Amino acid sequence: MSHVGKEKQKLLNRLRRLKGQIEAIERAVDADVECARVLQQATACRGALDGFIGEVIEDHIHEHMVDPAAASDDPYRLAAEELVAIIHAYLK
Repeated sequence: MSHVGKEKQKLLNRLRRLKGQIEAIERAVDADVECARVLQQATACRGALDGFIGEVIEDHIHEHMVDPAAASDDPYRLAAEELVAIIHAYLK
């Protein structure tokens, strides 16, 4: 099983919410909703996609770059956690 499979339900839930947001944007465009509201929905959707991407990247780092047996003060573990924090800050 891939590391994505371990978090499969959480990721699927995020994707389903994202799908709902995209469908809401589609309905808003179809209904000629004012552009400010459409843009607000679109930016929320973008944030949701960024959150999904952040989760997959974080899982990838923990699965492939960090030795689970390493001590909490291991320099590679600390660097990986710092990288995860940077990615999450960038995607927000």
